[in-house]
Amino acid sequence: MTANASFMLDLLEVASEPTRRRLVQLLGSGERAVTELAANFTVSRSAISQHLLLLIDAGLLHARKDGRSRYYSLDPAGITKLKALLDSFWNTELDLLVAEAAELASSNGPPHQPPGEKP
Repeated sequence: MTANASFMLDLLEVASEPTRRRLVQLLGSGERAVTELAANFTVSRSAISQHLLLLIDAGLLHARKDGRSRYYSLDPAGITKLKALLDSFWNTELDLLVAEAAELASSNGPPHQPPGEKP
């Protein structure tokens, strides 16, 4: 496995956890302070900060400090990588489905029609 593939698997794992997935959704509408984000969850602000750090480490978020407040926003490059990763899984699955359908069609001839149904 290449280092890049390892990063992509980590990216998917980090983004798929429900709390982190919700944080990414919340940040889709723009930059927010950690206190504003934490207000959407029943876990502590500290727990939310831990999730945000993982999202930063995965390259999905940016953080900036303004005085005593910390603000988070999506990292467009990281979100693009996540989208490409998800698209690659989707495309692979579609390719497999098409190949299976073609194999079935060639080995079985025309599809079977139940009695009484018109093609």
